[in-house]
Amino acid sequence: MLVVLGTAACGGDSGAAAGSGVDRVTYVTGFGISGRESYVHTAMAKGFFREAGIEVTVQPGQAGPFNETAVGSGRAQFAAVDTSGAFVRFVKTPAGQRRVHTVAAVQQRTLLSMVTLDDRNIRVAKDLAGKRLGVGPGAAPRVMWPLYARLAGVNPGSVRFVESKPDALAGLLVAGKVDAIGLFVAGVPQVEAAEARLAAEQGRPPRQVVKLPYSDVLTDLYGTVLITSNTLLEQDPDLVRRFTAALMKGLQYAVEHPQEAGRILHEYDAKQDPVTAAAELELMKPYSVPPAGRPYGSMSEAQVARTLALLKNLPELQNLPVPVDAPQELVAFEVVPR
Repeated sequence: MLVVLGTAACGGDSGAAAGSGVDRVTYVTGFGISGRESYVHTAMAKGFFREAGIEVTVQPGQAGPFNETAVGSGRAQFAAVDTSGAFVRFVKTPAGQRRVHTVAAVQQRTLLSMVTLDDRNIRVAKDLAGKRLGVGPGAAPRVMWPLYARLAGVNPGSVRFVESKPDALAGLLVAGKVDAIGLFVAGVPQVEAAEARLAAEQGRPPRQVVKLPYSDVLTDLYGTVLITSNTLLEQDPDLVRRFTAALMKGLQYAVEHPQEAGRILHEYDAKQDPVTAAAELELMKPYSVPPAGRPYGSMSEAQVARTLALLKNLPELQNLPVPVDAPQELVAFEVVPR
């Protein structure tokens, strides 16, 4: 499924349309098409990319490794990925094989959470002990679980993980096959919609959704970030800055006008419910608004360094060199919105 503005994007490196002076790029969403990803569609519809001299093709993403490969190989020029997975993969990749850099933060705090229903008697993180947790294979909620659990007072080994395709997690939860699921906070409206449908079928009131945000204890962890290739950073940093600025204008407009952004998404993809999309953006707004005086998308070297210091405690990174004192190895601060 492709959502296209203007002519199709060229493969490989970015390129200008013949005689037009317009740069054409491909952007990969974090995962699929949804309300929380719709800021790119808002930027397209409001003309922010056009004003920046850019035509954009949007490709639905398939989570971090797929998205990073698309950008690193030149099949796409930009992509959204979750910070935790992106930084972990960066550290685990030999220096000579690293092909991407982070250039902006879509959310200033992580959206990762555990989500459950009120009849499961899970109110705080400690209540997750002994429970079945549904997660996507290799998904960020599971990657970060050891750190979240320890800081929240839970024995990381006291739960049983049940792997499933990400789009099936809400169904597992409402059907009672798992006790909680690893999900972005902004994905809660999808769970509420699934529960409402089941409740209507069973002739009962819908159960209430309970969320346990990782950001309650992982306070320095960014959420989704924008990445681009090292090649494009070297060859056309101006394009990187223009694209990032236009996308962040779309992000700000979308979270400030969620109902309009939901309608825009529905126009691009009729399968997307505008009400659910708007609800996702409303939930995402407090996580995306930058600190006072900073633009949308901003990142600080100090916060990235604190994030890396935190990630050093992950079991899979404890014996690897984590560049805590060199956050610029992961983030191209020269093009990050200032």
